[in-house]
Amino acid sequence: MDPRLIVALDYPSAAPALALADQLRDQCCWFKVGLELYLAEGNAVVRELRHRGYSIFLDLKLHDIPNTVAGAVRSVATIGAELLTIHAAGGPAMLHAAAEAAALAHGPQLLAVTVLTSMDEEQLAAIGIHHSPASQVMHLAETASATGINGFVTSAEEVSALRRRFPNATLVVPGIRPAGAQTADQKRIATPAAALAAGADFLVVGRPITQAPDPAAATHAILEEMQQIAATPA
Repeated sequence: MDPRLIVALDYPSAAPALALADQLRDQCCWFKVGLELYLAEGNAVVRELRHRGYSIFLDLKLHDIPNTVAGAVRSVATIGAELLTIHAAGGPAMLHAAAEAAALAHGPQLLAVTVLTSMDEEQLAAIGIHHSPASQVMHLAETASATGINGFVTSAEEVSALRRRFPNATLVVPGIRPAGAQTADQKRIATPAAALAAGADFLVVGRPITQAPDPAAATHAILEEMQQIAATPA
């Protein structure tokens, strides 16, 4: 088992999500609950996963006015998730409100989402951002850091620069694809070993495991790739 691996439970209901988590019990202790599963099952699925002993990355990517986001952070603070995402693009006031709510409620560690791994320079330009993904990631990370948030979600292409700039930050990298895997809708991807070598603390893997004919075997192969980079000391 490698605690740096987070398996994304991107399912439309609790039953297959819980079944996969239990299937991988001996290989993985972290699981991601994203919008699809959370909107279908709500806090109950997070509580059930916690009851079964798993650590939870709640990937809701909150992005709204400051008061609404602060309220959302307070609402999920009681269910036991260890990590919670908010969009850094929400701006300093929203980020500050979220950080303050998390601290007062003894809630999860906040992770600021910088630029989605499905976006490249062309996609950014389409929404009026005429910077490279790397520049935009660093800008948003600086904004979040100034509000006291010291965790970021970013692609492997930017993680080494973030590690140099924020040596003590928690860096979570999605868009992980094992060697030879299809990229699907992801633009900025990396292999497990490459992402860890660049400075990632956690890797988020979804479809290469959840859509594999044998999820346990696929997880084992990814863990073997991760072992090319020694685990970070506790």
